Amino acid sequence: MIKKISITALIFAMLLGMFICPVKTYAVTGEEVLESEQATQLVEIKESAKDKLEDYIEKYGSTPFGVAAYVLNIIRIYSIPFCFVGIAVGSIYQYVLGIRKLDVRDRGFMLIITFVTILLICQVLPLVFAIVVNGWRG
Repeated sequence: MIKKISITALIFAMLLGMFICPVKTYAVTGEEVLESEQATQLVEIKESAKDKLEDYIEKYGSTPFGVAAYVLNIIRIYSIPFCFVGIAVGSIYQYVLGIRKLDVRDRGFMLIITFVTILLICQVLPLVFAIVVNGWRG
């Protein structure tokens, strides 16, 4: 009974909000978008990414090797925070939630091992790629 009343009140509040306070949309011309500071920042980010990619292509001597090195560098950079969050979640499972339940504790341990392994691979793989491509290819 309470669920029906609360759901009905929620639906009524949503409908009331839609009709009393409608969302207003303002049209923006293309010139205003191009003159905005956000568009300028996006163009600068795009140009810097293109420049970095061109540097990698020039450094490795071919487009496939340059693109692979660029992608490996991006993976190397973004794997650090991703894996630290995963290790933190695994630690919470192991040391906080796993105090009473062994299966949760084992899940936390496996999460920690998995994310440390992913972090190690993502950090070492660009180095191995650079050594193999530059060392053996000449």
